[in-house]
Amino acid sequence: MRYEEELIDEVREKNDIVDVISSYVSLKKRGSNYVGLCPFHNEKSPSFSVSRDKQMYYCFGCGQGGNVYTFLMEYNRLSFVEALQNLAQRAGVELPEREQTAEERQQADARVTLRDMNKEAAVYFHYLLKSERGAQALSYLKNRGLSDETINHFGLGYADIYRDDLYQYLRSKGFTDYQMKESSLVNIDTVKGNYDKFFNRVIFPIMDMNQRVIGFGGRVMGNGEPKYLNSRETILFDKGRNLYGLNYAKRSRSNVIILCEGYMDVISLHQAGFTNTVAPLGTAFTPNQAMLLKRYTNEVILSFDSDGAGIKAALRALPILRQNGLRGRVLSMKPYKDPDELIKAEGAESYQKRIDEAESGRMFELLVLYGQYNQQDPESRTEFLHEVAKKLAQIEEPLERQTYLTSAANRFMIRKNDLENLVNRYGLGYQYEQVNEQYKTAPETEERRQKKKKNTKNQPQRLLLTWLVEHPDMYQYIRPYIGADDFIEPLYHSVAIMLFEQLDKEEKINPAAILSRFTDAEEQKEIAAIFNTHLKYGLPSEDEDKALSDVVRKVKLASIEDEMVHTSDIMRWQELLSLKNKMQKFSINRV
Repeated sequence: MRYEEELIDEVREKNDIVDVISSYVSLKKRGSNYVGLCPFHNEKSPSFSVSRDKQMYYCFGCGQGGNVYTFLMEYNRLSFVEALQNLAQRAGVELPEREQTAEERQQADARVTLRDMNKEAAVYFHYLLKSERGAQALSYLKNRGLSDETINHFGLGYADIYRDDLYQYLRSKGFTDYQMKESSLVNIDTVKGNYDKFFNRVIFPIMDMNQRVIGFGGRVMGNGEPKYLNSRETILFDKGRNLYGLNYAKRSRSNVIILCEGYMDVISLHQAGFTNTVAPLGTAFTPNQAMLLKRYTNEVILSFDSDGAGIKAALRALPILRQNGLRGRVLSMKPYKDPDELIKAEGAESYQKRIDEAESGRMFELLVLYGQYNQQDPESRTEFLHEVAKKLAQIEEPLERQTYLTSAANRFMIRKNDLENLVNRYGLGYQYEQVNEQYKTAPETEERRQKKKKNTKNQPQRLLLTWLVEHPDMYQYIRPYIGADDFIEPLYHSVAIMLFEQLDKEEKINPAAILSRFTDAEEQKEIAAIFNTHLKYGLPSEDEDKALSDVVRKVKLASIEDEMVHTSDIMRWQELLSLKNKMQKFSINRV
């Protein structure tokens, strides 16, 4: 049983795409659309556009696009049915009971199996930690100051020195080699033998928002490499879209979230009472993690190590926070290395005081710059002030820019007017750079060249569909000459059938409804591009008529020539030849 299309449309229509995507991506209104940083690729300038009128999204940078279903499927790695159920619950629509397809059952079973396996592994690791075999690991955690309560709270464990220990345990629980291979917990190798991914390590279970184990991190006992090892990504686990400790931090009553570097930082801070602490999962902080934090707070305190690597990490994280609508501040750890060392030396009260006094993100960036230049050397100081001006010029909001300009002038002892003039000078250049950034293209590969060649051939069909979407009033002028069957590219033909049906009924064009009829991700991208291409405006009507005539003519001629190649009926061939000659002179005149 498949859900009826009317029900699918009802759920989609009751979930405004701007409202849904806004809970994942920071969007700003620009004209009739909303724009933000694309969650599907890294970018500095917003190229991700969401249209409330079309109920679609499209990224002009990477080409990802679709409707509200597509977004949830891509962003949260859901099946269509899971996305439908999610949105139905959000809109208060009751779905009828249905049987799953074989593929859906297989996917659901795989998720359940992996969750069960992760749970069994976590229980086993925790058991080992409390056994004689885990004495060294338990001693390590105790020496780090962790209490039994904290160790139990985070479900910490130990992976034994035997390289197939977990493998043998999971086999005893009935899991197959195939299931274990898909879990990332065990390496299945017919040549080298089967062996565990984690051995001789303290284990940190990683949990999702529903307290379910989705992966593991492990710290080696001794001097082995790598020091920290994480699960590879699976159907449950995406490093860049999860944060360690967020399952607990989201319950905190604090209005800020503390972001630190690793597992032990999170655990130590939670034990000290700072339960609003999280950390990335062995990777640099990502835009997707910032979007995740945005659901729970508007302000993030960076509590990274005080060494050079920690400073660099903070400098990388601050722009990501800003781009996703979060205020970032930086806590000073000096003279201590990390939060744990600071709290042990001065206590939780001192750490709280440093939170209260944390430097604003932009001022932290300027202070780092200050330390990179010799302030006693006139030439070096001049270079520093130019760099400060460049930074301030990047602040788009005028009031915020003026506030920081005043603060910087006072802090670095420069006349405000002089600094303001310098900022204005760099402001023009920065705006030009931002505009150019939007038009940068990736290097051309053979795949891109072939796609470009295909797109060039099919461009008139795509352009005509876009034209009709943007100017449905033109339909009356072309309908006597063009039908859906004239779109010979299969995908465009399917779109044309549905679009022409809506236009024939004089209905409002519904791009999201058309896109819902397609399940292939690449097809959805292509259709989203059709509905998000912008044509030039402001042309005199006679020039528009000429341009539209040219597009209609190319589409019709391509259709005629395609039929001429495939027909064996000589009478039909002659009819097509006559029609081809007539179309050579075809033109639209609305006057």
